[in-house]
Amino acid sequence: MRAYECLFILVPSLEETEISGHIDRFAEIITSRGGLINKKDIWGKRRLAYTIDKYVEGIYVLFKFSGNTEILDELRRVFRYDSVIIRHMIILDDGPSLSENEAKEESIERE
Repeated sequence: MRAYECLFILVPSLEETEISGHIDRFAEIITSRGGLINKKDIWGKRRLAYTIDKYVEGIYVLFKFSGNTEILDELRRVFRYDSVIIRHMIILDDGPSLSENEAKEESIERE
């Protein structure tokens, strides 16, 4: 299994329950196909760099997961046809992700 990062932007008009429902649905797609979610990070509502489909804000969500290409194909298919997804991007995660404590220790060692 390879490591991936998936960032998607939801429409800003969603309620908290709808947001968590969509996030759980996408997490289920990953786990039901044998993937493993390493990190789920909800960045919240942020301003978009440019207007997309008349939206100036969006709710950003980041997943870091391990999986196979079957998971990627299904996520892309679902993202493409889901009306609450403004944009999405899935990339290969090249490096190991550092925990918060490891990152602090590494920055101290550099000084």
